[in-house]
Amino acid sequence: MKISKNTALIPIDMQQAFDAAPWPKRWNDKVDDNGLALLAFWREKGLPIIHVRHDSVEDGSTLSPGQSGNRFRPGFEPRPGELLVTKSVNAAFIGTDLDLRLRRGGIDTIVLFGISTDMCVSTSVRVGANTGYKVILVEDACDCFDLADGDGGTISARDIHKAHVATLRAEFATVVSTADILL
Repeated sequence: MKISKNTALIPIDMQQAFDAAPWPKRWNDKVDDNGLALLAFWREKGLPIIHVRHDSVEDGSTLSPGQSGNRFRPGFEPRPGELLVTKSVNAAFIGTDLDLRLRRGGIDTIVLFGISTDMCVSTSVRVGANTGYKVILVEDACDCFDLADGDGGTISARDIHKAHVATLRAEFATVVSTADILL
């Protein structure tokens, strides 16, 4: 896939909290490998990267600033010259200056991946598309969690991921794999 200089990579919430309680089981054991491959590709090409970190304002959250879970997963830390946007809600565009940074940088296309497909990634894809960006979702560099169905059962993380990717593909984003990007 051809990536132009007007395309920013936006890793979303690649944070350590998601590896431990109270977070449920995840499905994608390749999320880190794929995400790191995307970061390496962007860095090698000198393309813009804007990291997004969830700084929770909820009492006791493992994603609160100062908690070890708030830290980036190994290898996902911003490097010098890479921007960081912090958010306290699901969408990376709400309550942040992400849109302003993208527009000032001449960015018209955004490539997103991260945790969790059905929450912060999905809402960021939707808002990004509705704001006028061409959005590309790297589905195999995303992950999500098993979710209670409200009737005493559980919907598997893989099924939740598939459903959200399908809805995003239908209206909000071009959906690709890591290999599609790296070709």
